[in-house]
Amino acid sequence: MSDLCPRFENAMEIISKRWVGLILFELLEGTKRFSEMEADLPISGRLLSDRLKLLEQKDIIERNIYSEFPVRIEYSLSEKGKALEPVIQEIQHWADDWVSIEDIGESKV
Repeated sequence: MSDLCPRFENAMEIISKRWVGLILFELLEGTKRFSEMEADLPISGRLLSDRLKLLEQKDIIERNIYSEFPVRIEYSLSEKGKALEPVIQEIQHWADDWVSIEDIGESKV
């Protein structure tokens, strides 16, 4: 049990950072370019870049650079990131069953 609490707390700290859940959800669909994610998510490019760097440092996503002109950079889930899929799906199921539209409005206050 002593190993569980710090590890659980650390995992929750990473996953609960604002926008990380949506970025992971987006990458569950497959490899994405930065511009695709920026267009799909209601987040500034600067904050998206910051969160992608965090996830890359934690080995949750992989960043692939292709030396083309212009340079193409793609992001995808690593094996560690793919292991989060059932967790994210269960959170989605829980939200579908238990989170109301009113709850969504309250969380933005």
